[in-house]
Amino acid sequence: MNETGEVESMSGHSKWSSIKHKKGAADARRGKVFTKLIKEITVAARLGGGDPTGNPRLRSAIAAAKAENMPKENIERGIKKGTGELEGIHYEEASYEGYGPGGVAVLIDCLTDNKNRSVADIKHLFERNGGSLGEPGCVSWLFEKKGLIALDKDNVTEEQLLDVVLEAGAEDVKDEGTEFEVITSSSDFEAVKKAVDKAGLSYELAEITMIPKNTVRLEGKKAQQMVNLMQGLEDHEDVSHVYANFDIPDDVMEALS
Repeated sequence: MNETGEVESMSGHSKWSSIKHKKGAADARRGKVFTKLIKEITVAARLGGGDPTGNPRLRSAIAAAKAENMPKENIERGIKKGTGELEGIHYEEASYEGYGPGGVAVLIDCLTDNKNRSVADIKHLFERNGGSLGEPGCVSWLFEKKGLIALDKDNVTEEQLLDVVLEAGAEDVKDEGTEFEVITSSSDFEAVKKAVDKAGLSYELAEITMIPKNTVRLEGKKAQQMVNLMQGLEDHEDVSHVYANFDIPDDVMEALS
């Protein structure tokens, strides 16, 4: 929070997500992105069945895979591995929490076939970048599960966006410099996203995420360490999602990334 007690903007959070997605689209990263998406599809199908109409998690995983232009046969193979029609590795879900540089709260979701390896690697990444792995529950209370859709201001006016998303059930629209952020409850996310799609509006990012209730502003060495930590975690094959409550100024973020 800032000195007046108001919650600061979440621009650091969404800016990182947008940069990450742009990087993820690069061919050099596609193999790694595909591997993580297939893991998520497989686990979603195993836990909730292979029919996406009755399995919201699988539906979301398939949408993410399609957004990265994953071939249809890869998606179908991932579903069949989850339902047992094809043999596959058994992945377990695991979550870790810790503190980054400057006391930044970090939440990590993993899909892994070896929890001991995952936790050792993650602990090492924290320690190498000025942070520390914490106990379960140490920072999760600082986040709320929300839907987030980020749109470039060049593609839509605020009035046009408000007309589309508020009627569909969005909670808020925030002006974040070069982008508008649409915030929804996790249950209303699909309806709002569908309304945005129907209106023909293009977005930088659309996902269910953990949004921080307040942010920690970082600059200088701590900002560099935080970006290094995020990149290390994102690049780890067992890590499916990373959430953190840092706020790094846009120009610093772009330079570091």
